[in-house]
Amino acid sequence: MNALCIAGGRVLRPDCSVEDADVVVDRDAGRVQDVGEGIAAEYDGQTLDAEGGVVMPGLVNAHTHAAMTLLRGYADDKPLGSWLREDIWPAEAALEAEDVRAGTELGIVEMIRSGTTAFADMYFEVPEVAAAVEESGMRARLGHGVVTVAKDDEDAAADIEESLRVAREFDGAAGGRIETAFMPHSLTTVGEEFLRESVATAREEGIPLHFHANETADEVSPIVDEHGTRPLSYADDLGMLTEEDFLAHGVHVDAKEIELLAARGTSVIHCPASNTKLASGIAPVQEMLDAGVNVGIGTDGAASNNDLDVFDELRDAAMIGKLGADDAAAVPAAAAVTAATAGSADAVGLPGGRIEKGEAADLIVVDFDAPHLAPAHDAVSHLAYAVRGSDVRHTVCDGQVLMEDREVQTLDEERVVETARERAASLVKRAE
Repeated sequence: MNALCIAGGRVLRPDCSVEDADVVVDRDAGRVQDVGEGIAAEYDGQTLDAEGGVVMPGLVNAHTHAAMTLLRGYADDKPLGSWLREDIWPAEAALEAEDVRAGTELGIVEMIRSGTTAFADMYFEVPEVAAAVEESGMRARLGHGVVTVAKDDEDAAADIEESLRVAREFDGAAGGRIETAFMPHSLTTVGEEFLRESVATAREEGIPLHFHANETADEVSPIVDEHGTRPLSYADDLGMLTEEDFLAHGVHVDAKEIELLAARGTSVIHCPASNTKLASGIAPVQEMLDAGVNVGIGTDGAASNNDLDVFDELRDAAMIGKLGADDAAAVPAAAAVTAATAGSADAVGLPGGRIEKGEAADLIVVDFDAPHLAPAHDAVSHLAYAVRGSDVRHTVCDGQVLMEDREVQTLDEERVVETARERAASLVKRAE
């Protein structure tokens, strides 16, 4: 067996217990071969030092727009509607394929460095996104985001077809590390007639859906006014809520919508930093968890976050969840960590999220030597409330080492950063 041993550390198990153990990976299969104390000595192969650290599942960024790293800090401190209409959509209209590749690579480097091994991405120029994912060694669920508002019927239909084409063409790419979805942007930015037809096609072809829903109060009112029902009931009528589907945000959901999500098995991706920065509101995460809704964690794009560090995000989820529930016990540390690992992996339908025999070898080593992580009374508490992305020492996906001793192995970080800076400057000039 071509073995990779992660030795000398403590391991976060699926039940959020932490134990002294080594992890042995079958690199060819991309799977965890064994977990146990001292077992690394039984295998020959590459060894990653985990001494003084915690080995945990790789984080899964379950909702982002990676190429928006090029717009990081470009337009801040505005509400969602005007931010999109006045700044982001005009800038995106000037995007070129090379911009998307550069921005995606920058986002991928940032994610690898901060312990993310998989992500779900809704954006444009998906072939460029897929190429970046393939080169990087990460996993991803990709899709072309569809917007039909302010388009004539021909252009709207073409946008729909592009999203379906991308879902068909790139599913299973990168040796199976890439999967796809049909991704209408939201229930208010895609017309009902287009949704009915395209969702039916996606269902016939077994393509899952990902879309924004109930992000702001302004996304709820128009649907209630026009259709006389809440947004998720409207989505359910369109066939958009199944166990394979996942929606982003879910900030303004009521009790009946939460019950509907639980009944359908549809996951919600919580993006607390973006929701806070854009003043969209506080999602009722603990209520969703109590109802049995699977909740994952996403950063959203770096233009509204402004980083792709999922450790930051899961900390926000735990903190803001308590504020939203008016309960210090809400969204406890273990729930937040689980949401960013197994919860997110299950939501987007990708392997990973757990370290145990036979699971995907997507894992990271987090250093616990820094002053802000001492003393370590409770490792899970630290993972939720104190760890930063910069504490990640090694990142492994599909059994392959993506970062070793904080050095990214699969992409040239210096080139990626410089190219992104150049493309961002050019994009802003074109947009303005």
